[in-house]
Amino acid sequence: MPSPLSLIRKLGHAVVERVWRLGFATRFFWAVLMHSASSFRRLPLTLREIYFSGVLSLVIILVSGLFVGLVLGLQGYEILQRFGSTEALGTLVALSLTRELGPVLAAIFFASRAGSSVTAEIGLMKATEQLKAMDMMAIDPIARVVAPRFWGGVISMPLLAAVFSAMGVLGGWLIGVVFIGVDDGAYWSQMQAGVDFRYDIWNGVVKSFVFGIAVSLIAVFEGYDSVPTAEGVSRAITRTVVTSVLTVLALDFVLTSLMFRGA
Repeated sequence: MPSPLSLIRKLGHAVVERVWRLGFATRFFWAVLMHSASSFRRLPLTLREIYFSGVLSLVIILVSGLFVGLVLGLQGYEILQRFGSTEALGTLVALSLTRELGPVLAAIFFASRAGSSVTAEIGLMKATEQLKAMDMMAIDPIARVVAPRFWGGVISMPLLAAVFSAMGVLGGWLIGVVFIGVDDGAYWSQMQAGVDFRYDIWNGVVKSFVFGIAVSLIAVFEGYDSVPTAEGVSRAITRTVVTSVLTVLALDFVLTSLMFRGA
């Protein structure tokens, strides 16, 4: 059985390591921001990363958003039918998506697909010493590799969340109006009357932008800080997905408590 002193030593080592990684991540984030101008000067690189992170993630976003909308429409109709308010189905679906499910689920799918790919790409570049080669050629790897990928994810995330919410609304209309028989005019008019641009749509956009910063930073940092081995890269990918999901859920709670307190 380990002695109390060894347990205290292990606990202290774990705390110091976590604090050190947090400090390194903060410095890393500052370095990325400092090199953001150079990444936008290399506009083709940033556009390529937007295509990689955003366009190539459209399939999972479209399909997932459609099925989430179908489920929301079906469950929402069953609940609203008890109170004789089936005409408010459009409002229920739209508010659920724009406020919460759209930004949160889009960020989770984005982390699973694009975030893990970015971590793997940067981690493999580190394992094959491509980043060291850039240093030897006087090319800053943060400006050349990290910053374009970071901003590609930040720019793509709000757009993907908007597409997810739009597909969810379409899915709710499909199941509610086409299959169940809710009045088409009531579905759209109630949605327009019940959804506020400032408190619902705009706050959802802000959420998705914050999620994009968090997920993109985690993805590039875990790849850049990964152990340059196959096992190290695989662990970095796992940390990216797990940390991103937990961070998105925690940030969603904080942002919701701040945004909708006075709504």
